[in-house]
Amino acid sequence: MAAGGDHGSPDSYRSPLASRYASPEMCFVFSDRYKFRTWRQLWLWLAEAEQTLGLPITDEQIQEMKSNLENIDFKMAAEEEKRLRHDVMAHVHTFGHCCPKAAGIIHLGATSCYVGDNTSLILSRGVIKAYCNLRLPGSDSSPVSVSQLARVISRLADFAKERASLPTLGFTHFQPAQLTTVGKRCCLWIQDLCMDLQNLKRVRDDLRFRGVKGTTGTQASFLQLFEGDDHKVEQLDKMVTEKAGFKRAFIITGQTYTRKVDIEVLSVLASLGASVHKICTDIRLLANLKEMEEPFEKQQIGSSAMPYKRNPMRSERCCSLARHLMTLVMDPLQTASVQWFERTLDDSANRRICLAEAFLTADTILNTLQNISEGLVVYPKVIERRIRQELPFMATENIIMAMVKAGGSRQDCHEKIRVLSQQAASVVKQEGGDNDLIERIQVDAYFSPIHSQLDHLLDPSSFTGRASQQVQRFLEEEVYPLLKPYESVMKVKAELCL
Repeated sequence: MAAGGDHGSPDSYRSPLASRYASPEMCFVFSDRYKFRTWRQLWLWLAEAEQTLGLPITDEQIQEMKSNLENIDFKMAAEEEKRLRHDVMAHVHTFGHCCPKAAGIIHLGATSCYVGDNTSLILSRGVIKAYCNLRLPGSDSSPVSVSQLARVISRLADFAKERASLPTLGFTHFQPAQLTTVGKRCCLWIQDLCMDLQNLKRVRDDLRFRGVKGTTGTQASFLQLFEGDDHKVEQLDKMVTEKAGFKRAFIITGQTYTRKVDIEVLSVLASLGASVHKICTDIRLLANLKEMEEPFEKQQIGSSAMPYKRNPMRSERCCSLARHLMTLVMDPLQTASVQWFERTLDDSANRRICLAEAFLTADTILNTLQNISEGLVVYPKVIERRIRQELPFMATENIIMAMVKAGGSRQDCHEKIRVLSQQAASVVKQEGGDNDLIERIQVDAYFSPIHSQLDHLLDPSSFTGRASQQVQRFLEEEVYPLLKPYESVMKVKAELCL
């Protein structure tokens, strides 16, 4: 804030995450206003707890701080930081300027990480709650109630249920394989996202508050304030932790909470990025095959040069941003590895960027994926045509078994089909024609005992195994129970920023 250009000006760089992609609510959470308002709230909680435990802090001072939580003079704070080269002290002075009676007790006994680290933990926990279930942090000023990831899972579950029995060609190595169903393939996506949701919940529940620890984590300054009363120092830590809404605080810290916490948080977000990238890559490949498309708006332009194009730009955006999200975990990994002793400051600038960008990026890809999942279009006739091209080869084993049951020799039948299959493959590959294996079998007198069975033997639904039953069981036993706590927020539609 003490340097840089006018970030609202077209002549100054602005992060595309904020200007193009992320939701206004998530951008607000990582705004200066929200951050520094949280600092002031932390200072108020500290003063209230210190007063309760007997330090000479008056009700008038407390009330003055309460009345000025939102009264932030950003211009003054910027000038103070430029002068002092210290962001926390700049805001101590700025807060003290509008709270002259309380100025002397603001930040009493604390170190910069009291506000910096605890704010990071409050934001991380609150945003993860947003992905999982609850309101965004600071919900008194942010009206949105979100459950982004759960909603994406719910939309895809509806899609999978509706198409649980629709046969489609499976691919391994992106080469034709046995049939599956459109719904079963979608369940592969859902299963990964369910794992991400469970991991986010775990990280959210494991997050602990840094609390009130002092400059090197020993609480020495607070022990001096309370004249050696160890119990009051422990009570102070507990009271501030509870005021911040955390159930637990770290017992051991240096000046900062261990930076492995940031690794935990960003690892889960990076894993989510991998899931989204896989899903949207599948959708892009299916769009190329013309079997499935993401939503395409009435006036949307696919290409400035080729007006007929319907590019999967939402899925491409998700893949692009998911790659960025996956790389961000390297920042906290390297930061944690080089934190000397109780703390070094080379974590600060890096964390300002990577933590906010990780959450803003995750917000964007979840919102975009929800939009995709709410408008996926399937083209059954195209799927059926592709099955017809590949199914004759897949059905050869069934044809052999039917011939054996009709009294034929397995080896003779195998050789007959081998020859006919190679002839049909030559038509497809050399002449660009359709697969005519079944037509060749129909005119070959050797196969006359089963000619009447061919339609049954070539029914695509008989090649999908237990796919539809697996979909039903998976949704009923794993997905719906996981989504049950989020039913109240399922109706919210996704809106793309750009």
